[in-house]
Formats: sequence, structure tokens, C-alpha cells
Amino acid sequence: MLQQQQTRTNSRGEVYVIGPTGAPLTRNDLPPANTGRWVIRRKAEVVAAVRGGLISMDEALERYGITQDEFVSWQRSIERHGLAGLRTTRLQQYR
Repeated sequence: MLQQQQTRTNSRGEVYVIGPTGAPLTRNDLPPANTGRWVIRRKAEVVAAVRGGLISMDEALERYGITQDEFVSWQRSIERHGLAGLRTTRLQQYR
């Protein structure tokens, strides 16, 4: 299972976690609430934000209008197959 990340604070006092690309990820960097197209990077950012304590799972579910099952499937896909597991076109390959 993925390890819990520690939150950190940048020079502007913003709390951040390390995102899927290795760059700092703040609340302002998260996908917009009205995101309609879920590309790999956006899914991974939301998972990293929840895992790192930047936002709660409940907040993510409400903000993005996704189900708990959908979010958990993103987490499992990352744990089992890395970011490539989030590709919808390859979903059958990873099941």
C-alpha cells in the first residue's frame, strides 16, 4: 500500500505535498472542481493530495463529484500499475 506523505510548507506559507510529477502540489494546483476530462495527471494529483493530507477524501469526493469506489479504484491502479494503470484505454489490460 502507498505510504502516507508528509505535508510541507513552502516559502509563501502554502502547504504542499509532492505530486505525481515530483513537483510540489498545493491546493491551488489541484484540478478545478468542474473538471470533466480526467486525464492521468489529474487523477494522480487528486490521489496524491488525499494521500498527503492536502485535502480529505470526503472533500475530494464532494469537490469533484466522484464516488468513493471511483477514487479507490484510482488509488489501487496507481499502487498496482503506477500511473499507467490510470489509462482508461488500457483498463482491461490491468484488471
